[in-house]
Amino acid sequence: MNRAETLEQLARLCRTGIAAAPAIESSGVMELDCALPHGGWPVGTIVELMPLTTGIGEFRLLMPLLARLTRTENYIALISTPYIPFAPALARHGIQLERLVVIDAKTQEDTLWAFEQTLRCKSFGAVVAWPTTVRDREVRRLQLAAEAGRSIGFLYRPPAAALESSPAAIRLKLQTNQNGLEIDILKCRGARGGFSVTIDSTRLNEEAPSLPSAVQDVRMARSSDHPPSASHFFLCCGSASPYPSCLLKLCKRARSRLPPS
Repeated sequence: MNRAETLEQLARLCRTGIAAAPAIESSGVMELDCALPHGGWPVGTIVELMPLTTGIGEFRLLMPLLARLTRTENYIALISTPYIPFAPALARHGIQLERLVVIDAKTQEDTLWAFEQTLRCKSFGAVVAWPTTVRDREVRRLQLAAEAGRSIGFLYRPPAAALESSPAAIRLKLQTNQNGLEIDILKCRGARGGFSVTIDSTRLNEEAPSLPSAVQDVRMARSSDHPPSASHFFLCCGSASPYPSCLLKLCKRARSRLPPS
């Protein structure tokens, strides 16, 4: 454990007073659960995913968790996705669309702002974001937001980010080999990193869609019952179900961020 991680752990102990075992959400992928400490994704953390290229299963890896969360009255959010979400594919793999929020933030600043706000909202079980760039201090803010909201933040970063240090709790580099999706665990809070696991691509393909097939062109109608949103924030959900108050506040604050017309 390096100095930064030691200081981070001490700060967390000062906030909580005890070194309690973290709450865990299973990834739904046995090989990955066996590799991660405590058997899954730790709640209240940021997880960095660094795929070598898109479409190799980097989104499929999250689908079992996202689907399960939406079935337990949690919301999930996708922020600044590289493709427009393809709702039928998500629904086929268990995502309850009425629990899905998609935020299209047009600027890097708005992406990180929306990421932090949804992480803090206790109605969200997981938030997935694709910012163009992110700095250490911004990851620290996101980590604090995830702790406050008891959610899991998945942060997609370019493969070059693997060469940099980061305060994220878990850092995974993803690439394919002849056997499937290879996951290099670069960092893992509570255990030593620097090892790899491989997930059979055939089984993973059966469980969930790849990112390009799950997030691509589709017409998603807006409903008049949807909460008001700023013009640079596109929010869409599967139905006009009641929204959590924190999401309504996020929409209101998004409107206030618009420049005067």
